[in-house]
Amino acid sequence: MFEYFYNEILRRTIIGFGTLFNSIEVQQENSVLRIPLAYGPTQKFLARIEQSPDLNKPTAITLPRMSFEFTGLTYDPSRKVTTTQTFIAKDKDDGTESRKSFMPVPYNMQFELSIFTKLNDDALQIIEQILPYFQPSYNLTIELVDQIKEKRDVPIVLENVTMQDDYEGDFSTRRVLYYTLRFTAKTYLFGPTSTASKDLIKRSTVSFVTGTDTTNTTRELTYSATARALKSYTDNVVTTLAQDITATTKTFDIDDASSINKDTYINIEGEQLYIKSKVGNKITVLRGQDNTSATAHVKGAPIHKIDAADNALVEEGDDFGFDGFTTGLI
Repeated sequence: MFEYFYNEILRRTIIGFGTLFNSIEVQQENSVLRIPLAYGPTQKFLARIEQSPDLNKPTAITLPRMSFEFTGLTYDPSRKVTTTQTFIAKDKDDGTESRKSFMPVPYNMQFELSIFTKLNDDALQIIEQILPYFQPSYNLTIELVDQIKEKRDVPIVLENVTMQDDYEGDFSTRRVLYYTLRFTAKTYLFGPTSTASKDLIKRSTVSFVTGTDTTNTTRELTYSATARALKSYTDNVVTTLAQDITATTKTFDIDDASSINKDTYINIEGEQLYIKSKVGNKITVLRGQDNTSATAHVKGAPIHKIDAADNALVEEGDDFGFDGFTTGLI
């Protein structure tokens, strides 16, 4: 049932969470101190403070400091999507290979950020540098699946803030103020990716039949469509306009029509045109094809040819048209 895969999503989210707090500073007596940040449980750092054999040694433990820890993982049904739906993207290592993956599963990751200080002013400086960014969430962009270059905004939600002041004990006991900030990261877990190139539909054919006898029908009409590019991926400029044209001009001259054929498409400054006929260097076109707008163009505007080379470069998920044609069969 299961196959091995490792997208490193949990690891990437943990690292991304930690980077949010790795550049916090406090001001102390005309000097700026950058707060050290480490991954580990709160109890570990408290034990290190309490068990120091000599509080006067400068190698005890430096305060202030911060630590964070990944504490839990729960399923989030409120963000559930259709589990059988898939999406396709290009493999980052091979531009010609397409990869597909099922829709991700939403999970919430719980984190705790602990702040340890000796002085209350240090703690307040750190807290004030964090809280204004969470209202109550902060979006962190993480590349969740490297193979398909899937990046998503992961909301980091601040749930609550608690404070504890350990001041009880004798004079030899070190005083420690520590704040605990609890966060929830709303991430997604993806399953394995697989090749999708062989599953892509590049041509579709529909046949219409006549007759009420299902065992003896006649195919009267066939419609076939192949995906085609709506823009020049190859940036193939074949000629230029020989005159100014308005948004309604349908017949005009171009400098060289030798590379342009009837029943093909060209692109002029974002407008797509269909070639109905060609006589010498004069062409007759249909303007504003495939939801593009017919606009005025000036003499010398470059004309891009859209051909089979562009069709082969249409990316999955990109907009594309159809070169549909109909044939009657007896």
